Amino acid sequence: MTTPPVDLQAVERARAILEAGGLVALPTETVYGLAADADNEAAVTATFEAKGRPKDHPLIVHVCGPEAIDAWAEDVPESARVLARAYWPGPLTLVLKKKPRCGLFVTGGQDTVALRCPSHPWAHALLKAFAGPTMKGLTAPSCNTFGRISPSCAEHVREDLGVKPEGKLDMILDGGPCEFGIESTMVNLSSGEPTILRHGVVTRAMLEETLGCPVPDAGSNAPRASGRLKSHYAPRTKLELVAPEALAERVAAWTQEGRTAAVMARASTLEALEALDAPVRLKLVSPETHLEYGARLYEALHELDHAGADRIFIEMPPEAPEWTAVHDRLGRAAA
Repeated sequence: MTTPPVDLQAVERARAILEAGGLVALPTETVYGLAADADNEAAVTATFEAKGRPKDHPLIVHVCGPEAIDAWAEDVPESARVLARAYWPGPLTLVLKKKPRCGLFVTGGQDTVALRCPSHPWAHALLKAFAGPTMKGLTAPSCNTFGRISPSCAEHVREDLGVKPEGKLDMILDGGPCEFGIESTMVNLSSGEPTILRHGVVTRAMLEETLGCPVPDAGSNAPRASGRLKSHYAPRTKLELVAPEALAERVAAWTQEGRTAAVMARASTLEALEALDAPVRLKLVSPETHLEYGARLYEALHELDHAGADRIFIEMPPEAPEWTAVHDRLGRAAA
């Protein structure tokens, strides 16, 4: 997976569009984001409308680096600065008490703000060019119709939201495929002890080693955050997660009455399925490591959804701590 060299002319066009209140699809190392000037209420509101996203669903403000934290947040604990030094630029979002500068139209009416500094070179170049002396930031929820599969390449964005006049965006900044492919880890630091709001590539073990303390999952009283709805990241085709030992039999039972399937599973499971001669429209081999699986997941869901099958079946991945983020996304996609 290769990231093309940064096109500084394209970055400058994107900066000018955002300065003027426009919408730009922004490549990050996680997924493509729908970027707007975080200080511009009309522009931010347009992102909610383009996605069909509820207005009380808070957005992440993407910033140029740790130096921007104090422009957007107050009462910042030292633990937040420790994490920013360790993982920024990178796939980690910090939830903190917001400054008055950060509008409620960004935070879904809450008194907290989510901040992230992405490591994708195109996003980083744009944020550096856009920030200026006041450390301006960009809201950038995943650049897709709300609740659907997140985009991990520019083609996914073109298929879904598209570019004006036919589509909803002013520009797609095409920086190639995303490195990690699933959304950032999100840590709540707004009320004392750190807790995990959303799992991602930065794992609980990594956070606990960096901070030297337990980092449990957030409770029900935590701030609302992106990607925590029961149903999210969903293909249009119904998706079913199946245990490895049951998948071949489940697919065979499903297809007995002429219904079709699209399947993602380990190579050995797919071999067992071959012996049953079931009508499967598409078979994808599951990546072996959690990082490869995360990077491939949304691309695979798009392919499976496009196969024209009556149902998607995915073999449940391994039950291990490092697979938590993958299980989270699959569970919500199947909900």
